[in-house]
Amino acid sequence: MQPLKHIVLVDNNASRLQQLETVFAFVGERVVLCSMDKLTEQFQRADEILTVIFCGEVASQARDFIVQKPACPFLLHDVADQAQFLNLPNVIGELSVPLNYAQTTEMIHHCHQYHNRLPSKLTKNAGKNPLFRSLVGISEPMQQVRFLIEQVASTAANVLILGESGTGKEVVARNIHNLSDRAKGAFVPVNCGAIPGDLLESELFGHEKGAFTGAISTRKGRFELAEGGTLFLDEIGDMPQPMQVKLLRVLQERTFERVGGSKSIKANVRIVAATHQHLEEMIKTNDFREDLYYRLNVFPIETPALRERKEDIPLLLQELVNRFEQESGQTVRFTDRAIESLQEHPWSGNVRELSNLIERMIIMYGEQVVDVSELPLKYRHIDVEQFEPEYPEELQEKEAINELFAGFDYDEQDDITVEEEHAANFTPASGEVGLLPDDGLNLKEYLADLEVSLIKQSLERTDWVVARAAELLEMRRTTLVEKMRKYSLQKEA
Repeated sequence: MQPLKHIVLVDNNASRLQQLETVFAFVGERVVLCSMDKLTEQFQRADEILTVIFCGEVASQARDFIVQKPACPFLLHDVADQAQFLNLPNVIGELSVPLNYAQTTEMIHHCHQYHNRLPSKLTKNAGKNPLFRSLVGISEPMQQVRFLIEQVASTAANVLILGESGTGKEVVARNIHNLSDRAKGAFVPVNCGAIPGDLLESELFGHEKGAFTGAISTRKGRFELAEGGTLFLDEIGDMPQPMQVKLLRVLQERTFERVGGSKSIKANVRIVAATHQHLEEMIKTNDFREDLYYRLNVFPIETPALRERKEDIPLLLQELVNRFEQESGQTVRFTDRAIESLQEHPWSGNVRELSNLIERMIIMYGEQVVDVSELPLKYRHIDVEQFEPEYPEELQEKEAINELFAGFDYDEQDDITVEEEHAANFTPASGEVGLLPDDGLNLKEYLADLEVSLIKQSLERTDWVVARAAELLEMRRTTLVEKMRKYSLQKEA
C-alpha cells in the first residue's frame, strides 16, 4: 500500500492558510502547514510530500530551495514576485485566485504525475474485492426501477428481472427481499446456469438418504432453506426443460418432494427470477416453456444498461470507489475530464465493467487523481493535452549517468583480463579521462561518445559476436543489443 502523500502549505498569512487548509480538506487532501524556516525538516520524509505550495510574500531563499529539490513539484498561489520562479521546471503551475475546484484537482493530478514519471522510476520500470453493483442513479430508468421495487416488494407476486449481464439484477432482487415482509427470512440465490441439470433437482428440492449413489444422508434443498424468505433463481433461461416442468408444478401447487422421497413439503417461498436472455424468443424455439414464463412474469422489472443512463456514471463511480475504500482501505479519484470520457464509453459489461475498471485504477494509481491519459486506451473518448513534466537538467543528467553505467559490476575485479584492462584504460581522443578541458565540454555527449567507442571496440575485437562482446563489457547480451539499436551500430558489409 502506497504511503499517503500530503501537501505542504508555506505562507505567512494565517487567514489565507486557514482558507487553503479548508479547501484542500474538502477535496480530500492531507495538508501540513509550515513556515519557511521549518521546510527543510519536512523534507526529512520527502517520500510523503506530494507538493509544496508557496503563497503570498515568498522569502528569497524559496528559489534556492526549489532548485535543491528537483524531485519534488512545487505550486504557487497568490505569490507577489513570480519573476524569481521563471524557468524552474519543477514549478509546475499556479493555483488561481480564488481557488477553482476543477483547476485545483487538475494541478493535484499533475503533481501525482510528476512523481509517477520521475526519470528514476521510468528507468526502473522500462485481496479479495467482491463486485458491488448499486442502484445509485438519478436517471429516469433508475428512478423507474426503484419505483417498481417499492410497488412490488410488499406483495407476494413473483418477479422476473430482465437485463444484460452486469446490470445489477441480483441487487434488485435483494432490494425486493429487504423491503418485503419476508426481510427477516433468508435470501437464497441459485445460479441455474452454474449447476449441471442432473444435480439441479437435488439442489432445489433436496434429497433423502440413499436416493442416489453418494446420497449418504438427507439433505435440505434451496426451497427449504428459503422457507419464509425469498428464493432468487438467477439465469432461469439456462434451466433444462425437465426442471422447468418440475418448477412449474411447485409454483402452481406450492408443494414439492425431495428426490427419493414421497412426503409433500409446503413451499412458503417467494420466487424472484432473472435472466439476460430473451425468453419470448426462446419460447418460439421451444427452449423455454410458455406456461412457466407467464407464471414467473407476473411483475417484470427491466434493469437498464449503463450506456442508457450515462448521467448516473459520476454518482455510481463515487459509490463504487467508496465501497472499495471500505473494503481495501485504498481509494482513487477522477478528474472531471476523466469522468466525461467514461460517460462516452459504451459499457458492454455494464456496472460490472465499471467496477473492474475502478479496481484496476486503484491498483495502478491508489490515492491519486486519475485523468484521461491514465485511463486504459479504450476508455479515452476525448482528446486532452497530456501533462508532460519537465525536469531540471541536473536531475536528468544524474539519471543519464546512472543509465550509462547500468549493467556494470565493479565489485568483482580480482580476475581482470587483458582485454578488460585495456578497456578500462581507454582514453578518448579529447583528453585523459577525469581531466576537464579548459574550454569545458558537454558531459552528455562526452559520456555517449565514450560508451559508443567502448562498444565498437568490443564488437570489433570479437568480430561482431555480440555475446562475446557483452562478456568483455560485463553486461547482459540483451542490454548490449539495446544499446547497439540505440546508437544504430551494425557491422559494415
